[in-house]
Amino acid sequence: MAEPTPVQLDELVKTAVAIRERAYAPFSHFYVGAAILDDQGRVFAGVNVENSSYGLTICAERTAAGAAITAGAKEFVAVAVATPGAAAPCGACRQFLYELGPQCAVLLVDSDSGKVVRTAPLDEFLPNGFRLGR
Repeated sequence: MAEPTPVQLDELVKTAVAIRERAYAPFSHFYVGAAILDDQGRVFAGVNVENSSYGLTICAERTAAGAAITAGAKEFVAVAVATPGAAAPCGACRQFLYELGPQCAVLLVDSDSGKVVRTAPLDEFLPNGFRLGR
């Protein structure tokens, strides 16, 4: 896997923070933006989308991953997640991202300051993640 450049990581963080305002979170008011960098250098953004049937809510990380996969991405290199307080992805998102990026860099971004609070490989967030046939 190619290492992301500082310029790519900066773009990823800015994208995650900026896209956050498009989140649909009328129930929790917890707005999340995510941006994924693939191995081709492309960036894909996503936001959380809540639903009155709470189980149908989708997280920003999975929205961004869906956009990436739809565009033909085969490997995730990095993901930035922007939330107030720099929250980590939920367990479902960790597993979802693991499929195409077990070693991808995860950048936790405080959306209020725009600063990266923590960076670590995804497999530190999800040790012993599950993948079939890869």
